[in-house]
Amino acid sequence: MTQIAGEHRMLIDGDLVEAVGGRTYANVNPATEEELGQVADASVGDMESAIAAARHAFDETDWSTNLSFRARCLRQLQEALATHREESRKQIIAEVGAPIQLTYAVQQDTCIEDMRWDIEVAERYTWERELPVHKFFGLQSRRSVLKEPIGVVGLVTPWNFPFMLNLSKLVPALMAGNTAVLKAAPDTPWSATWIGRLVAEETDLPAGVLNIVTARDPAEVGEVLTGDPRVDMISFTGSTAVGKHIMARCASTLKRVFLELGGKSANVVLDDADFEAVVPFAAMTCSHAGQGCAITTRMLLPRSRYEEGVELLKKAFEGIHYGDPTELANIMGPLINARQRDRVLGYIEKGKAEGARLVVGGGRPAHLPKGFFVEPTLFVDVDPDATIAQEEIFGPVLAVIPYEDEEDAIRIANNSKYGLSGAVSSASLDRALKVARRIRSGTVAVNGGFWFGPDSPFGGYKQSGLGREHGLEGFEAYLETKTLGLPTVKSAS
Repeated sequence: MTQIAGEHRMLIDGDLVEAVGGRTYANVNPATEEELGQVADASVGDMESAIAAARHAFDETDWSTNLSFRARCLRQLQEALATHREESRKQIIAEVGAPIQLTYAVQQDTCIEDMRWDIEVAERYTWERELPVHKFFGLQSRRSVLKEPIGVVGLVTPWNFPFMLNLSKLVPALMAGNTAVLKAAPDTPWSATWIGRLVAEETDLPAGVLNIVTARDPAEVGEVLTGDPRVDMISFTGSTAVGKHIMARCASTLKRVFLELGGKSANVVLDDADFEAVVPFAAMTCSHAGQGCAITTRMLLPRSRYEEGVELLKKAFEGIHYGDPTELANIMGPLINARQRDRVLGYIEKGKAEGARLVVGGGRPAHLPKGFFVEPTLFVDVDPDATIAQEEIFGPVLAVIPYEDEEDAIRIANNSKYGLSGAVSSASLDRALKVARRIRSGTVAVNGGFWFGPDSPFGGYKQSGLGREHGLEGFEAYLETKTLGLPTVKSAS
């Protein structure tokens, strides 16, 4: 058994606690299928205690109004995370199966640095603004617009980039003055409980402001969180199917809902692009085994240069380094669990059955008998309406689709229920921009430029979600708006 000292306790009302009754479940390394250790398995009672603690901290303390104190506490957390980053790096690689190279970027290190942006945006934010004097029913009034925290926020995160998404939600939510209950993904609990441990031991964050709950069955405690009237908002990242269920659950209490959901993003390569520079980069579809909602998993190639593009892709996919996530050369590790591995293999069989041409991969790698691995897989001649072109696979699978002309490429790119991301490449920046503007998605990479950053809003059109995470829009998602009407003459008192 691999020994890594992850935190097995939850954070509830300021204390690191076991689950009621001492329930635990195994945290498993997806690259080796070995048990890493145990973690608390919360019950309904544990979640209700976490919600009660968050409600009390919001209603009965000055957390929501003391901005300078909030900033101090979050800076303490940032410093603690930076100090202990090598300990958490090992945990992330082990429980997520994330390639070590990604932990120096979006799986950990840049996330810690990016906390500074959310802290500073709250400190600079205009929390109150005056409107002009207005006459209504003959009365002159001054008006003032206030921004205030929503209240108790439920944060629900997935397993693909758990450390990043935990911070992406809890930092702006807390800096906005809310209190929170973070429900961690069951497959990656230590990426949350480690944060809880540092909050408890190395910050002045008051009891109940942040609560962290882990559970084997996400539905059991998740149903409590999404349905409880004491919770004012749910911020969820995950699949579209679960997002729809959460939205329905929240309807009964009219909770605010933020949803960052699935994607089936198109990478459009125009006929004048530098194919040798652009096309092989599509092998990055397999980064982190394709477990990313914004990854461009459809590549659109012009028929006039189609075979040229396919040959470049074949060579690139055959050269992908994958396997042990602790090896720096590997861009791809395992899928998160056996269920997800089998789901991806099922999509591959569906692709073959529906007539797509399998060029590379398509099965479990013979040289990796342990772990939930799937080979980097390249399908070409994919029908735009085929299952593998329409449904989110969340695995290392690229679907290549030919198109006739620019209008056909735009039509195919938009032929999706999703609208999360995309990419366009051309020898002409103006031409690429014109196409990018017509793609119905929340983000688009143009000629290799990438949109990601703590200050750039991220989210999708259509069934890819509601609202935006990161950026000013992401911070304001955790705020309410209050408008005051005031007399034009100030009273003496």
